[in-house]
Amino acid sequence: MAFFIMRNLLARMDPEAATKSEAEKKASAASARLSSIFASSPDHDLDEDDDDYEQKMEWEKRKENLVLTPYEQTIAMEVVAPWEIPVSFDDIGGLDDIIEELREAVIYPLTMPHLYSATSSLLSAPSGVLLYGPPGCGKTMLAKALAHESGACFINLHISTLTEKWYGDSNKLVSAVFSLARKLQPSIVFIDEIDAVLGQRRSGEHEASGMVKAEFMTQWDGLTSSNSLGESQRICVLGATNRIQDIDEAILRRLPKKFPVSLPSASQRRSIFSLTLKNTRLSPHFDFGVLVKISAGMSGSDIKEACRDAAMVPVREYIREAKARGANMKGVKAQDVRGLHTDDFFGRKGGALQMRREPEVDEAWEDTKASPETMSESDDDPKTSVPV
Repeated sequence: MAFFIMRNLLARMDPEAATKSEAEKKASAASARLSSIFASSPDHDLDEDDDDYEQKMEWEKRKENLVLTPYEQTIAMEVVAPWEIPVSFDDIGGLDDIIEELREAVIYPLTMPHLYSATSSLLSAPSGVLLYGPPGCGKTMLAKALAHESGACFINLHISTLTEKWYGDSNKLVSAVFSLARKLQPSIVFIDEIDAVLGQRRSGEHEASGMVKAEFMTQWDGLTSSNSLGESQRICVLGATNRIQDIDEAILRRLPKKFPVSLPSASQRRSIFSLTLKNTRLSPHFDFGVLVKISAGMSGSDIKEACRDAAMVPVREYIREAKARGANMKGVKAQDVRGLHTDDFFGRKGGALQMRREPEVDEAWEDTKASPETMSESDDDPKTSVPV
């Protein structure tokens, strides 16, 4: 009893007790997070000729002498292992050209540095990649698939992680992002809605915000330099935005690779419909051509949601018929539900998008690629609106 009383008194006398306790919990959580990642790394027996052998060796190197600072421990909670990401390039439809460019420009230099560095010092992974375009077109999904396919550590950086009430702590967290990325390289630092974090600097903005941006750019420039062994840094900053015009010019310069992810064309929409409905039972008379025509102006996310709502129509009809017959709902079988019809995409209710039989978007316009100069005008263009 005396021991507990004395410990309680000492805790009251120490004003930093709560801070120390929080730091210990944070360190313990970060260690547990990284330990779980390393424990789940590919540990099956591999030959040296196996494609996954190098990836396994990379993870073995990361385990050795991995000591984190308190700020790196905070960022470590945002680390995602590539095998924890359930998205691959095979799950993305209609973006084959961009996927191939990402493979050649990012994945190959990150995963095969010996091939690129031996050929030329210019052949290295870009320090920054920007995916821009309208909402719902697959930018975040592309980023996840890129991390999964490359086998790189994925640091999913959130705005709240860099926000601290103490002056200067945000700068230290920014520095910790890049120092942790160096320890875990090859790694990808992903910033969704990058315009909110690294927007244009203005004279009226808060001093702390300007300091964070300056620290970010300073640390970012350090990625282009080699390490003590003369090897290029295998770190890539990946950003996604639908407001490219709001990003600071200095940040855009540090994102040399820019990929427009625009509204899907007719062929891309067909690919998205086929991929989304590949595991859905379809009627023999199901017509993809009609859906491709009426979905002009819709994003990939809109198409997926329309497919989900349409797939509910046969299920709702069967449940209503079963209730009308007085059938036992526990005896309902999935194989008794009819296949999906093309007409199920029309006249739906309950807050869902209602697709029209006549598209309002000019096919010649929606096949054009978006550009940074036209992105700012898309919000006011009536052709970009989805038929509702």
